[in-house]
Amino acid sequence: MGTRILVIEDNPANMELARYVLEAFGYTVSAAVDGESGLELARAEPPDLVICDLQLPGIDGIEVAKRLKAQPALSRVPLIAVTAYAMVGDRERVLAAGFDGYISKPIDPRTFGPQIAAFLKSPAPMPLPRDAPAKES
Repeated sequence: MGTRILVIEDNPANMELARYVLEAFGYTVSAAVDGESGLELARAEPPDLVICDLQLPGIDGIEVAKRLKAQPALSRVPLIAVTAYAMVGDRERVLAAGFDGYISKPIDPRTFGPQIAAFLKSPAPMPLPRDAPAKES
């Protein structure tokens, strides 16, 4: 099984774009639309990396970070904030809350995969061309 990434994002368009880019890079993606279900997914099958929006229904991304980092089985999983927050001090506040990285929205499909790969222990797989012919055996 490949690298598993959990994306916690309540905006369908943002989720679709993140999933598309990550899957193009060969990652296995699981998705949650709120913080509680994201925490449940992470506990059930610990991912290799978590991408989390900050503005979520129910508990917000800051609370998700605190709860993930408080669990020994999940405390070392890289946690990346992907958010539209871009005010002075937001990056520092997010990192102080337990996030390991910060990527501002809107994500750039050309750079998102490599940005995520930088937080993983192994290098990113190369993106798969969408129109490449299948290899013959």
